[in-house]
Amino acid sequence: LHLTDIHENEHSALSYDHRKAFASDKEPLGAIIGHEADIILNIERPYPPLLRRPGYPASPKSREALEIHTKELLVLGVIQKVGHNEEVEITTPVIVAWNNGKSIIFGDFRALNTYTVPYRYPIPKIKIALTQISQAVYRTTMDALKVFLQNVVQPRARKYLRIIVHCGVYEYLRMPFGIKNAPSHFQRMMNEIFPEEL
Repeated sequence: LHLTDIHENEHSALSYDHRKAFASDKEPLGAIIGHEADIILNIERPYPPLLRRPGYPASPKSREALEIHTKELLVLGVIQKVGHNEEVEITTPVIVAWNNGKSIIFGDFRALNTYTVPYRYPIPKIKIALTQISQAVYRTTMDALKVFLQNVVQPRARKYLRIIVHCGVYEYLRMPFGIKNAPSHFQRMMNEIFPEEL
């Protein structure tokens, strides 16, 4: 089944309107503007010690992996180093996970999630979504590479998303995996950007 000229034009217009969300040579990771992720805590300062945790011990192999991933995230603009003179009240340790010799890292945001005000937004059930698309004339898929990392974090929320590793403290500029409201935020954003398509 081929797209009509009208559908091709609609697709091109939609892609152009949201071009910042797509990767390019200059911007290897797209940035979704206008839907910044926020974090609101249900406690006031001073924060409990549970929210200022040291980094986890790491083997030499895991330390090397942390350095590689940290550099990659810096280059992509996902994180930035926290200055030595900045007040740091909340730090989250990082976990290095291995699968078939390849490493991934993620923040252990369980403590932060405990104190995060939940954002309640309905996540569609897979069965309902499949029923809806079964009636569609056209279907498309998107490769949402590092999809959460394309969501910009509100500047005021960055102080809550600070990770600590052996080579320093960094804060997320983009929405990381593992924070409490990430799935709800992402679903709401998708519904607002693609109201007719979803």
